[in-house]
Amino acid sequence: MRQRSVLGVLGPAIVALLPAILSAGGCGETRSTGESGRSFQIVGELPACCRGEAAEDFPVSAESAGERNAGAEGPGDTQALEESIPTEQTSGAKARDGEAAVPASPVAPTSQGEGVEAMAFTLTSSAFENGKPIPKKYTGEGADVSPPLEWKGVPAGTRELALICEDPDAPTKEPWVHWVIYKIPPEVTSLPENVPKTSRLSQPQGALQGKNSWPSGQTIGYRGPMPPPGHGRHRYYFRLYALDAKLVIEPGVTKSVLWLNLKDHIVGQAELMGTYER
Repeated sequence: MRQRSVLGVLGPAIVALLPAILSAGGCGETRSTGESGRSFQIVGELPACCRGEAAEDFPVSAESAGERNAGAEGPGDTQALEESIPTEQTSGAKARDGEAAVPASPVAPTSQGEGVEAMAFTLTSSAFENGKPIPKKYTGEGADVSPPLEWKGVPAGTRELALICEDPDAPTKEPWVHWVIYKIPPEVTSLPENVPKTSRLSQPQGALQGKNSWPSGQTIGYRGPMPPPGHGRHRYYFRLYALDAKLVIEPGVTKSVLWLNLKDHIVGQAELMGTYER
């Protein structure tokens, strides 16, 4: 009876003080440390005293998190797209044999880190104009031979040339490599149609070819556009680099290995872009 009488007296006082206690404490937050005095989970809307706090301070139920993320894209969506591509497979574009993947070949890089900007020169083809469709003859749906290329305006002092052709629109993490040819003598001003698909070339004399991104079949030399059907228009960049040094490099290397060898020796760059879609 005595306990009940004490509660009867103190109960109304505690109820009257409760709003002030909650307002000052902010759901049990310890103001001196900024950490919560109690561990709890909030489901649904935050109480008025906690609104405006960082979301990570208050764990939300899995159901609420799922509702927030509905419709957001993620790795699963990308993986589904890549796995649906039967032609330019994702495995071929990734670094192979323990090599580090490298980004798409940049445009007009700086040479040797000395503030010398790479000079632009001209690269053309009699088979297609810059920005226009590549004829089927030079694609995987045709004869799949390399297109004829010509260039002019190579910077003075160039000692070698190297060419990389790649597709940045392929559904892969790295651009899909179609052609790698290097150690082209500086006096050469063109490549003929249908360059042989061998690692060592007699014409241009001393020129070498490397690996494309296909994991099987013809992996050395040029392989033409073959984008996934219905994937839209793809762009194919032919980039010719003028180098101030002769590369000491083996035949049959990947684009990543070639790039690591030439990137500090670029004194000029020419670019031609063609398109193709299926």
